[in-house]
Amino acid sequence: MNNAASIITFLIVSFSLALILIMKKDSLPSGVKRPLALLALVMVAFSFALIVYSFLAAPM
Repeated sequence: MNNAASIITFLIVSFSLALILIMKKDSLPSGVKRPLALLALVMVAFSFALIVYSFLAAPM
């Protein structure tokens, strides 16, 4: 698996986790909501950083 495929896989996983947390926020136990939300926030922020890195590192 090359670098681009790994980045795309991470993007899909992180955005999917965030979407699932948003859709299922009412059915999650209260003790689990905050850690999962923080994890999703960190993953999505890192995904955006990877997107910017991919655009800057792309060969012209």
